Amino acid sequence: MERILITGAAGGLGKLLRAELKGWAKVMRINDIADLGEAAADEEIVQCDLGDLDAVTAMVDGVDGIIHLGGKSIEGTFEEILNSNLRGTYNIFEASRRHGGKRIMFASSNHAIGFHVREQSLDGTSAQRPDSIYGLSKCYGEDLARYYFDKFAVESVSVRIGSCFPEPRDRRMLATWLSPADFVRLMKCIFDADRVGVSMIYGVSNNRETWWDNSHAAFLGWQPQDTSEIYREKIEAAHPKPHWDDPAVRYHGGMYAKVGHFEDP
Repeated sequence: MERILITGAAGGLGKLLRAELKGWAKVMRINDIADLGEAAADEEIVQCDLGDLDAVTAMVDGVDGIIHLGGKSIEGTFEEILNSNLRGTYNIFEASRRHGGKRIMFASSNHAIGFHVREQSLDGTSAQRPDSIYGLSKCYGEDLARYYFDKFAVESVSVRIGSCFPEPRDRRMLATWLSPADFVRLMKCIFDADRVGVSMIYGVSNNRETWWDNSHAAFLGWQPQDTSEIYREKIEAAHPKPHWDDPAVRYHGGMYAKVGHFEDP
């Protein structure tokens, strides 16, 4: 790997990869619309809006792979999400195509399937059921990935990220937690694989409680090593057991499935 591009490098996961993938590629090209500080000796900083196709096309020139984290990472208005998550993701795939089809890791989300009930275990054949405008934008990105592979052979892996924090923050995250270390290992597996086609994998650690089955993506060779179980006693003591029929408990998406339409007063 000569040069890897990370978009959204000023965000939480972007900062994590900027630090933990240091030395993995000879050059790390990092992007955000926000300030990224000073570039290290093995870094290149490109500050641009992902909604600008010409700028994105220039940014992708010369890279061997793209880790696409950029965009709005929480719910927002349609106008907010339109530029960063829809137009921006389109521009990344189109720029990859224009430069010969560089492999892409697309940061999708569990909110693309948030309206499935928790009793239903999901796998690689489960239908999209977005729980928000944000989740809907991730469904668009996954479908865009399919289109660009079927028509132009641009390889990609969409990672439906659960909850990637240093440790779980509530009872729901005992099932959805993805440790930072497991996330870093997954990124390496995606770009080390000989072939990925157009794939999807659930970004979740080896937790005792699980709603998502990754057997369809076993060919990537990713084996999460961490578990939320070591935090269970602490989390359950701090967070009382909720009512079983609370929509935030009933659905995979948690609070995103419970709250109303973001644009309502």
